[in-house]
Amino acid sequence: MEEKRILTETERNWSMLCHLSAFAGFFFPFGGIIGPLICWLTRKDESEWVNLNGRNALNFQLSMLLYIVLAVPLIFIVIGIPIIAVLSILKVVCIIMASVKAPKGELFKYPISIPFIQ
Repeated sequence: MEEKRILTETERNWSMLCHLSAFAGFFFPFGGIIGPLICWLTRKDESEWVNLNGRNALNFQLSMLLYIVLAVPLIFIVIGIPIIAVLSILKVVCIIMASVKAPKGELFKYPISIPFIQ
């Protein structure tokens, strides 16, 4: 079992915001990537915990974008519609789970996330 980290309130808030900012993608084009990117870039040097959560959130959002772009052509053979629906549900559920765990000092491992940013 992974031990919980002792975090400052600022670290807890920013780590949670790195994940929650991905919901901006539902309101703005590429907001799901821009939100976590801004949070991560502004605080990555101040806290290793925020750096780790920001990278995880950004990698997941980039992975989801890639998967959805690859599924769009499959809409023409109908299979793309359920794939995009499942990916969208997975995205929302994972963002919520990560946002709840991050301020507690627990690291959420996103499923099907490609580690673009190391």
